[in-house]
Amino acid sequence: MAKLTSRAEDYSKWYNELVVKADLAENSKVRGCMVIKPYGYAIWEKMRDEMDRKFKETGHENAYFPIFIPKSLFEAEEKNAEGFAKECAVVTHYRLKTDPDNPQKLIVDPEAKLEEELIVRPTSEAIIWSTYKNWIQSYRDLPILINQWANVVRWEMRTRLFLRTTEFLWQEGHTAHATKAEAIDETEKMLKVYAEFAEDFMAIPVIRGIKTASERFAGAEETYCIEALMQDGKALQAGTSHFLGQNFGKAFDVKFTTKEGTIEHAWGTSWGTSTRLMGALIMTHSDDLGLVLPPSLAPIQVVIVPIFKGDDQLEQLNAVAFDLQNKLKAKGISVKYDNRTENKPGWKFAEYELKGVPVRIALGARDLENGTVEIARRDNLSKETRPLEGIENYIDDLLKTIQKEIYQKAVDFRDQHITKVDSYEEFKNVLETKGGFISAPWDGTAEEEEQIKNETKATIRCIPLDNSLEEGISMISGKQSKQRVIFAKSY
Repeated sequence: MAKLTSRAEDYSKWYNELVVKADLAENSKVRGCMVIKPYGYAIWEKMRDEMDRKFKETGHENAYFPIFIPKSLFEAEEKNAEGFAKECAVVTHYRLKTDPDNPQKLIVDPEAKLEEELIVRPTSEAIIWSTYKNWIQSYRDLPILINQWANVVRWEMRTRLFLRTTEFLWQEGHTAHATKAEAIDETEKMLKVYAEFAEDFMAIPVIRGIKTASERFAGAEETYCIEALMQDGKALQAGTSHFLGQNFGKAFDVKFTTKEGTIEHAWGTSWGTSTRLMGALIMTHSDDLGLVLPPSLAPIQVVIVPIFKGDDQLEQLNAVAFDLQNKLKAKGISVKYDNRTENKPGWKFAEYELKGVPVRIALGARDLENGTVEIARRDNLSKETRPLEGIENYIDDLLKTIQKEIYQKAVDFRDQHITKVDSYEEFKNVLETKGGFISAPWDGTAEEEEQIKNETKATIRCIPLDNSLEEGISMISGKQSKQRVIFAKSY
């Protein structure tokens, strides 16, 4: 099994190789699109199922809306349309026909031109709010709390598996409310859901914050976000939640009668995460041997590998291994017993290290004699010999320990890579030599933000929600700064 390029040698190449070699995904025949393979999709399913559970716990329901959006609807909210215009795929015709000059070739039928062009969904606010107009007449119809699991298309020029693809999977929540306060509460609530999911389930620490006006979602009045830090010192936006104000309510004329009998436009939110989280998972935890998966996300949490000579030994090991497998399954642990005979144990060890299986149990003839098993942890590569009796209880506790320790390792890395600076020279030096999150004063102007972005490629990732006011001097303009913000280069 070929080794991965090391992270230190070429982080980007390491990532690309790992995604392919660990059987997570591969490029498709369509430029910029990917095939998510069964092992990668199994991880995404675990993410999806946990998020879906959290959404339903907070009162949301799933629905589905069309992938095609009439151009006139897409144009209705100007800022949203302008923000996504350069990424849109557009359907203009609905039929092909045989080329009269070449019967084996198909061409677009010019007579099958659509009366109105259709936008292939880059985001669904337009089609959903045009639908809400029919659903909402009175305050009694509110709130509407809808989530959609779907695919979207954004015509990207530079793509990378999971991180940025032309088509990707995501969920998008779209809610309508009777008051501004309710909509803001929803926006903040869903940010909390995302943050808790990232930290408790994915073992990824995040900073919760608000985007600056220039980084805000097109059509939103406020964008809340969670920002994670990857091992190469770059930030990755892991989820966003948008307070839309009445912008879409007004754009699509979604009105309702209030309790007092007046007519108001509905207040809205939207929020989303995507298969980009797969990239965050890989780049937060993995190493030069392959994936490191937190147990909560691992399709296989435990693998049992027999070490044997001949069919007789294998038969004896099978009896013990199948019994252990059943005991682990009874505790809700996903376990695989790999007793294939075509591959040697060492090859299997390398395969499951590459795929990030959290715990490996090796079982050999000597273990049968001694009543023991060898336990290997994927996260820290430690090994120990334990009694076979009651091992299922030990493994159950060990998986919880691994989940906590993987998270703590990521927290420690993140905290070690948050650097406070006060001058622009110090800022540029840290950015180039250390990377990570940089906490710096900012004068609050788009001009200073844009200059820093143009000169360093670092952006304001967020204004942290737990920010305490701190008087200072901005790095470039020399104007008064009231708080620090988080800068970083990003994916």
